[in-house]
Amino acid sequence: MTEKHDYDTPWKEIIEQYFPEFIAFFFPKAFQDIDWKRGYEFLDKELQKIAKDADTGRRYVDKLVKVWLKNGKDVWAVIHADIQIEGEGDFSERMYIYNYRLYDRYRRHAASFAVIGYAGRKKNTGKFEKKLWDCEVRFRFPVVRLGDYAKDEKSLRDSDNPFAVVVLAHLKTKATVRSSRKRMREKIALIRHLYRKGFSKQDIINLFRFIDWVMFLPEKEDDLFWEEVSVFEKEGKMPYITSVERIGYKRGIKQGIQQMRSMLARLIAKKFRVRPEQELPKLEKLGPDDLLELGEELLDFESLEAVYRWIERRTA
Repeated sequence: MTEKHDYDTPWKEIIEQYFPEFIAFFFPKAFQDIDWKRGYEFLDKELQKIAKDADTGRRYVDKLVKVWLKNGKDVWAVIHADIQIEGEGDFSERMYIYNYRLYDRYRRHAASFAVIGYAGRKKNTGKFEKKLWDCEVRFRFPVVRLGDYAKDEKSLRDSDNPFAVVVLAHLKTKATVRSSRKRMREKIALIRHLYRKGFSKQDIINLFRFIDWVMFLPEKEDDLFWEEVSVFEKEGKMPYITSVERIGYKRGIKQGIQQMRSMLARLIAKKFRVRPEQELPKLEKLGPDDLLELGEELLDFESLEAVYRWIERRTA
């Protein structure tokens, strides 16, 4: 089956919706020390300032959050959830760069946490070390590997933390890359589990959205999946997401994406003096995030060939 590559957007959403639960699930020691009564603050603009010079052209789920400790001090927490299919060679180096740039800019020590979804080699993640004669730098940070949770799915199913469902969705997505039928069955089972856990209506809607996004299905299997959802929603008298809403949602998303492609094709045509209909097919394989990013960067491209190379890298 064709794999859906946009894992970034649903992970960004779910971390923003359940940040305390995210910390409690993956980094319980930090959770105990944070004064959650004082709230927390996302500092995405600040993160963009310290990260822009380190941009490599790839996308990451980086979050910068300000929290307060129970001892009265405030602390920066760099949350780096790298949910990628492939690994990243300079992962630890980039974590180090973000950390020292935060200290250089704000004179505050940041707690850098990493969650990775690929099968990274342990010796290459969680530390960055450089040494020249007696001058030495050592940077270590906690790394959570989602694949490790596959050893104990029962604990995930028993947990009431929303991120147990998130991890299950990730594991089932990775395990069903080659079979859309198997993914459909696993997705149905996971949605049934979600309803049985007794989450609130809004929690079910939020987690449902995450599962539906990452466990992408071809249209045929997707239609069968929604028929099954409709049946057990009626059985349980919990019509949280009706078929009518789903049809409208799918139609709206498709229309919006197509409008984005058409607009970009016109902009490319105007900038490089070509025909829009000539450029539109080249944009068909780009997802919503890619289209948005291309729109932001289009003015920086100096040639049509550079645009094509950018599209090729994203669709490779």
